[in-house]
Amino acid sequence: MTKKDTTKHPCFNKAEAGSCGRVHLPVAPKCNIQCNYCNRKYDCVNESRPGVTSGVLKPFQAAEYMDKVLEKEPRITVAGIAGPGDPFANPAETLETMRLLNKKHPHLLFCLSSNGMGILPYLDDIAELGVSHVTITISAVDPKIGAKIYSWVKDGKVVYRGEQGAKILLERQLAAIKGLKERGITVKINSIVIPGINDDHIVEVAKVCSELGADIQNMIPLKPTQDTPFAELPEPGRETVLPLRKEAGEYIEQMTHCKRCRADAVGLLSDDQSVALCGTLQACSKLKPLEVEMAKPYVAVATREGMLVNQHLGEAKSFQIWGEAETGGFRMVEERPAPQAGCGPQRWSELAKTLHDCRAVLCAAMGETPKMLLEEHGIQGHVVDGFIEDALRFVFEGGDINALKVRRSGIGSAGCAGGGGGCG
Repeated sequence: MTKKDTTKHPCFNKAEAGSCGRVHLPVAPKCNIQCNYCNRKYDCVNESRPGVTSGVLKPFQAAEYMDKVLEKEPRITVAGIAGPGDPFANPAETLETMRLLNKKHPHLLFCLSSNGMGILPYLDDIAELGVSHVTITISAVDPKIGAKIYSWVKDGKVVYRGEQGAKILLERQLAAIKGLKERGITVKINSIVIPGINDDHIVEVAKVCSELGADIQNMIPLKPTQDTPFAELPEPGRETVLPLRKEAGEYIEQMTHCKRCRADAVGLLSDDQSVALCGTLQACSKLKPLEVEMAKPYVAVATREGMLVNQHLGEAKSFQIWGEAETGGFRMVEERPAPQAGCGPQRWSELAKTLHDCRAVLCAAMGETPKMLLEEHGIQGHVVDGFIEDALRFVFEGGDINALKVRRSGIGSAGCAGGGGGCG
């Protein structure tokens, strides 16, 4: 792995803020918690606050955008993902973006900013990918106070509210700090200073996080945002924040130069280029995969008996390849063996090669990672239930294929219902 100068991160090292820049790649639109100060609905390119972006990118689009950013601003040293939701509510997109950047720009520092709710299963992945800096937003270490800050937290498909939700979130956050430090990753804690809610508790956050090994804390004054429960609270001024930083500084180093960056921030902290590169970002968000769909004449089908789409992607040992018949209707061209199970994302890259001339693959269930990787090779993944010819008609002739979406309990596009086939 390329040796990197980890001091070249402008957010973690104030001395480098005037010469080193960062880019936030907005590939993570979904979030797994709802904070009472956050509203991602509104976006003005002149507004700088977390959670807003002028466009959302797929991983292959983010890699292309990164190329264009570096052409225009070579002082960029850090590539980060900070939303507009949470990286680990979008783990497949986040990890694939990091993998692509590792291949194309291994010299860059890699950074992630998360609420900590979903990061634990991916600690080894991000360490292996060379992520050197992670920010965890922790604004309370007491569930009673956390319950006032978070409307809800989502763990898988279950939503928790009140102190129960705040307690689950806090447990994950503190475990994340410990796990990240065990893997040698630099950890920053972002703490939102909220008047009347946690302003007399924020120093305790510093103390607890410091004891777990966190490296630096960034106290961010609340920015009241329209249509949120905290919209009418006052924004804390220097007279509030500076004494808190001084007191918390007894326990942990304090960041004092934060710009409350957008999810698509780019450039130096003191010279953000989000407005100038807005058009580039939006153009990249419209890019299509490298191969043109209509040049692919076939569709792959995961089926047990050749009549129904009824097999999970990861369980299929082979795929039927279908095309349009010259006399009308459809014909099965051949059957192709699937790549061997296992090998993680490499398996899906191999499958993309196997199905190189297919515009789509039809199956009964498919994980987010294979779906995303196949789509980057111009192969649309469709989770459907029913007769093969009905599904083929939608693909070749148009229409809403969602009408054939799987409805049975436990099966769907979110992943495999079981069987050990490695759908995700």
